[in-house]
Amino acid sequence: GKRLRPFLVIQSSKLFDVDEKNALRVAASIEMIHAYSLIHDDLPSMDNDDLRRGRPTCHRAFGEATAILAGDALQTLAFQIIASDPKIKVDDSQRLKMIQTLARASGSQGMAGGQAIDLAAVGKKLDISELENMHTHKTGALIKASAEIGALSTDKRNDALFSAISD
Repeated sequence: GKRLRPFLVIQSSKLFDVDEKNALRVAASIEMIHAYSLIHDDLPSMDNDDLRRGRPTCHRAFGEATAILAGDALQTLAFQIIASDPKIKVDDSQRLKMIQTLARASGSQGMAGGQAIDLAAVGKKLDISELENMHTHKTGALIKASAEIGALSTDKRNDALFSAISD
């Protein structure tokens, strides 16, 4: 894949002098969320895709049940890493902010909400504002969260810089 989300995590964390090992672990958790979303997006009940990047999708290669479980496992592992990985050197309040940011971007206010909009739009023509709303949630929320979480992966606060990243 393009690995845009992990790139944003690492680049935003550099602004706060985060140790790259911390940033890589956080970036990996974001990429796990992205991978889970692709696995679920390809399922028969969603887009029913047979191929991703020229290869059989997870449900085609391993079965639908395994694909669902693989996506679920990636999602929960991403949160587990941010919540408890001792190599991510932040205090508990920063971990909580990171978890909240990732949950918002992944859930009904973000990626899952965007997917729901996408499913509801099947067979309909969306106007530009509806299309922008869908992509803001489905794709944009996790991209924005990537930059925010990189900046949150430190105890060093710079509210002005964080505000510039999150806006």
